[in-house]
Amino acid sequence: MRAWISSSSLSHRSASTARLAFAALAALMAASPAVLFGQARPAAAPGGAASRPYSAPRTPWGDPDLQGAFTNSDESQTPMERPDDLAGRRLEEFTPEEIAKLNAERNAAREKADAIRWELRSPLHWFENIGFKNSRAWMVSDPPDGKIPALTGEARQRAAARTAARRGRGEADSWEDRSLFDRCISRGVPGSMMPAIYGNSYDITQGPGYVVIRYEMIHEARVIPLDGQPHASGTIRSYMGDARGHFEGNTLVVETTNFNDRIAYRGSSDKLRLIERFTAVAPNTVEWSVTFDDPATWTRPWTFAMNLTRVSDSEPPFEYACHEGNYAMFNLLSIARAEEAAAAAGKKP
Repeated sequence: MRAWISSSSLSHRSASTARLAFAALAALMAASPAVLFGQARPAAAPGGAASRPYSAPRTPWGDPDLQGAFTNSDESQTPMERPDDLAGRRLEEFTPEEIAKLNAERNAAREKADAIRWELRSPLHWFENIGFKNSRAWMVSDPPDGKIPALTGEARQRAAARTAARRGRGEADSWEDRSLFDRCISRGVPGSMMPAIYGNSYDITQGPGYVVIRYEMIHEARVIPLDGQPHASGTIRSYMGDARGHFEGNTLVVETTNFNDRIAYRGSSDKLRLIERFTAVAPNTVEWSVTFDDPATWTRPWTFAMNLTRVSDSEPPFEYACHEGNYAMFNLLSIARAEEAAAAAGKKP
């Protein structure tokens, strides 16, 4: 919501101060490696960024400098999988002219959607991603056909069990019927960096031995050690998982495991191994690719990618004033009870 909340905008000085504070924290943590667990470097993820001529500048301690405030709002209209009307095409085949044509078509469809939202009195300032400049035709880069691999039998059984457990329940019978996102707890990984209607702002801060990524929506942060030690015990689970990183040339490679299965991404299991690759491909562009390796969910690993675009330091992630137990959840449940009472009385809500 950067362009519409100018009163909340932080100054360049405050953004720089925040970044220095994170770097200081990372340096302090580096002095106490026993505090965290780490892991040996994983193999390169399939479908990652190819070798590119651009080379990122270096930090004072020699790592590629990826720091700054970024957004992926421009990618919000990019479909995850290859659209059926583009069957037979591959991502690398699209010319800049074809991408521009796709963007024009998607922006036209967006304008129609905005007209409907306006008629419904939805506040248009929620929808910050106006004017798409998608960098690709779709996101899935591996498999080459642009389609997410089929689910395993085990994954289908899990999905059927979840459906059976919810049979007969509404979307607001209880606070437990709402997602962790609705409850302001977490969007998980990679959900926290997936484009949404607003809040698509992120900050990457580096210190010796650590990288910190802050996410505007749900105000989460990941502290990623680069010390090469193993992951935490498998008994330790969290919504954001346990991340370990290292650099391969210009690319930051982050492997995350130990996910809490209550925040499964696309039905993934607690066996998910997620590999992210952050590669500076231009002075103001970082390509972010994500590989899913979960043999309990998909028949093969798969990868998607999108661009993160650097913005001014005067546009850092805003405070996302959302917390567990806020009035939104109380109001959702109250409305549901009121609608039920009206229906029981034969009245329109």
